[in-house]
Amino acid sequence: MGKITGFLEYARLSEGSLPVAERLTNYNEFVLHLSDDEAKVQGARCMDCGIPFCMSGCPINNIIPDWNDLVFRNTPQNWRQASEVLHSTNNFPEFTGRICPAPCEAACTLNINNDAVGIKSIEHAIIDKAWEMGWVQAQPPVRKTGRKVAVVGSGPAGMAAAQQLARAGHAVVLLEKNDRIGGLLRYGIPDFKFEKRHIDRRMAQMAAEGVEFRVNQHVGENVSAESLLAEFDAVVLSGGAEQPRDLPVPGRELAGVHFAMEFLSQNNKFVAGDSLPDQIRATGKHVVVIGGGDTGSDCVGTSNRHGAASVSQFELMPKPPQQENRPLTWPNWPLKMRTSSSHDEGCARDWSIATKSFVGEGGKVTGLKAVRLDWKDGRMAEIPGSEFEMKADLVLLAMGFVSPVQKLLDAFGVEKDARGNARADTEGNNSYATSKAKVFAAGDLRRGQSLVVWAIREGRQCARAVDAFLMGSSTLPR
Repeated sequence: MGKITGFLEYARLSEGSLPVAERLTNYNEFVLHLSDDEAKVQGARCMDCGIPFCMSGCPINNIIPDWNDLVFRNTPQNWRQASEVLHSTNNFPEFTGRICPAPCEAACTLNINNDAVGIKSIEHAIIDKAWEMGWVQAQPPVRKTGRKVAVVGSGPAGMAAAQQLARAGHAVVLLEKNDRIGGLLRYGIPDFKFEKRHIDRRMAQMAAEGVEFRVNQHVGENVSAESLLAEFDAVVLSGGAEQPRDLPVPGRELAGVHFAMEFLSQNNKFVAGDSLPDQIRATGKHVVVIGGGDTGSDCVGTSNRHGAASVSQFELMPKPPQQENRPLTWPNWPLKMRTSSSHDEGCARDWSIATKSFVGEGGKVTGLKAVRLDWKDGRMAEIPGSEFEMKADLVLLAMGFVSPVQKLLDAFGVEKDARGNARADTEGNNSYATSKAKVFAAGDLRRGQSLVVWAIREGRQCARAVDAFLMGSSTLPR
């Protein structure tokens, strides 16, 4: 490393952000990436630790120490090299640099007894500079193979698979059931966390590399699996885990009780300029979000931008500790209290809460009944006498996803695992191959609900498997 003692000399510097009052007036991104000099200092904090646990903590095995060192050296050539190193393992660093929770930082050696290196902030700075300087260019193949591949589902797994296969020389068609490319990146993540221009910019790059985009292509509805198998030499299924977990309690049928993705996808379409006469709005309403994860947090931030009267968030599990037990958890992802930027914008949070029923008038929800829980040895029990009612004009269910949409898997007749995902192993000569000849699966559709960084890894590895299937071997990176 360029600065062996940097981790002793410099403190971690987090990225700045716009004031809450300003960012609540729009749906623009508000996190400010580090300046070159700030990133240089943060790169200096990377230790000469011998074993880069950060790389094993990263699902795509980003070569983190190398680009930290290049950023520390801080010359234009070093920054360009850092971009090349970053892209060698990650097709879309601007995606992960914004929305990945950074398991690499949890695995950072410095995180054992100090603040981890700000890996995600350095990645963010590198890729933004790369786009600004024009270093991100299309990489069309030198020669075409004559083979055709269909990729069904245009989220990060599908986009990564399509780009890698196009660069290998195959004719690639990326199909999306919605009216725009991007999957849950496009319609699941709010613009204030991830503006959609990042997808559009990558689409332009991929188009120049030979990828064809087809939207409004819903396999099992207006497109048959048989037609794809007839037209293409291989098919990659890379849809998301879109089946949300429901809450089947009395009153679930009341108007005003919605899945989180109904709410978030509509708002993203509104921000994109679509006309939505029946859009779900939180304006002036008392909003209750059930579910304490990232999707719930996105609902909080969106509700505040709508001008909700109040926003509350319930979590079934107990409140996590403010600080993890690092000797026990490192280098794994720890259980600890996490507060997002959306929570900072205004939200009443509560834990160990079970919703028992929804109540309403005239067919519309007006509140809910809940009870507090006592957790012991991983088991929950209702606390007698702790029942309470709460006003709610809008309830958003953000309790995760249970499986991909089964209609797609049924259309191809692929074997499923116990959770309803496509069964496809990642080892051996038939990695990512399903039980159906020449059909492969990757991303959430194969592994279940997961992170954007896992989706990119799966897409890249699946592309290599498909390339080897078509050509007998592959030079695509592992």
